[in-house]
Amino acid sequence: MESENLVIQQLEELQKQLGKKLKFEDAVSSLKSLLQERYSSASPSLQKSFYSVICRVATVLKTRYTAPGFWHAGLGLFEQAQLLVSDHSEKERLRGCIAQAREQLHLEDNPSQASQSVRSATTGGYLFEGHLTIDPEPPQPQWMVQSNLLTTAATLFSAESSQGLAGNDTTTEDSANILQELLNRLDDAVPLILDDGPAAPRVPPASKEVVAKLPVITLTEDILAKLGQDADCAICKENLVVDDKMQELPCKHTFHPPCLKPWLDEHNSCPICRHELQTDDHAYESWKEREKEAEEERKGAENAVRGGEYMYV
Repeated sequence: MESENLVIQQLEELQKQLGKKLKFEDAVSSLKSLLQERYSSASPSLQKSFYSVICRVATVLKTRYTAPGFWHAGLGLFEQAQLLVSDHSEKERLRGCIAQAREQLHLEDNPSQASQSVRSATTGGYLFEGHLTIDPEPPQPQWMVQSNLLTTAATLFSAESSQGLAGNDTTTEDSANILQELLNRLDDAVPLILDDGPAAPRVPPASKEVVAKLPVITLTEDILAKLGQDADCAICKENLVVDDKMQELPCKHTFHPPCLKPWLDEHNSCPICRHELQTDDHAYESWKEREKEAEEERKGAENAVRGGEYMYV
């Protein structure tokens, strides 16, 4: 236990050094050596401490340091850690860190995989009425996807029931009947779904000009004290530390700038309160304005009805 306490102290010291540009690479190298020596025999809590510091390396790389040397150091650490950890979510996170580091360093994927991807892209196509087409296969419509899912479920259920559920034949038969009923009613259900009023258009990415003007603040000890001890970036879930740079939305919520930009490109809303930013899509902005006016009219009509009810009470 005393030995693990010493390792934790070393990890805490290394984490402090990650915030100093001149010591970053040496700290990552020391962390990599310590990881190799102690991780496999460490207790679960110590392994979590290792993982936390490794995640801090990823955050520092995304928010502060951009030189290739720093990213090379981080890549080596992420690749080694990914081989050692056993938790699935941790492996996935580290796989993402490795991919981002390789992208920053402009490293190509496995040549055999790359060439295979090129062949697939150039010779792609699909079999249609006995002939190989030139164009790639178009995406399946939603009704077909749903139908395939239900068909697969029915097939799996039939296979499972044939492997030893003889003692519960009634339940098996009832379940199979339910699945078949869903399949039979699919054609009736899809039109009802499709006819359920006009769907809202997909939210376009936030305006680049608007995002560029969002203020960036540097966290101080006073700001962190107000945010609380466990304050984190709601997108990457990394705990915040002094000197982290944070970008502030109009709703006053803040996030790491490298985390916020891709989020706004895909969702264009605050991850916490769903506040939307202005877009460059005039059609969408017009639709949003019409919806706002329609909502005000609905509220006005409801208030008028309530006012009439009160008059007759």
